[in-house]
Amino acid sequence: MKDRGLLILRTTTGGLLAGHGAQKLFGAFDGPGLDGTARMLESLELRPGRAWAPVAGLAELGGGLLTALGLFNPLGPVAIISAMTMAALTAHRGKPIWVTAGGAELPLTYASNALAIALTGPGRYSLDAALRIRLSARGVAFAIAAAATGLALGLGPRLRREARLRRRESLARGGREGRDLPTQAETAVQRARRAGGI
Repeated sequence: MKDRGLLILRTTTGGLLAGHGAQKLFGAFDGPGLDGTARMLESLELRPGRAWAPVAGLAELGGGLLTALGLFNPLGPVAIISAMTMAALTAHRGKPIWVTAGGAELPLTYASNALAIALTGPGRYSLDAALRIRLSARGVAFAIAAAATGLALGLGPRLRREARLRRRESLARGGREGRDLPTQAETAVQRARRAGGI
């Protein structure tokens, strides 16, 4: 029964993600294709969009197909988790959680499904089981490191820009407060004079 449940989870999660990847790469299913995906990524400050578009599309298409087929587990789920983490932290960031409000509900659901598959294994009805494929711990660690590196490269510049912006805003606020200090000091002196202290 568990293996049938995994088959349903794998084919649904993987199949839908592969469809999203095909939209990004080829314009399939009324998708934006590479040009539209590149423009969308540029608007999210993932630059250059032309370089990141095929990466995003391949992570979804490749990760989705590997997951649906149950091949080379957990490479497919790792790719899905990476792509969905990037989506949640860029396109859906700062919005309420629900998909109806543009939030990260859908990427979070896909990533959770992928994590469950990665931790449980693809099950008996998979190519890994049929072909007796089992990845080494070193191979899995390499895949996770590659996904984490991709996330860092994609998110790093954006996070640095946001930190610079926050610093500037903080300095601007500090400057305004600093300009108010002489006025406050003058008022204190005037009060002291009136009280006869000076």
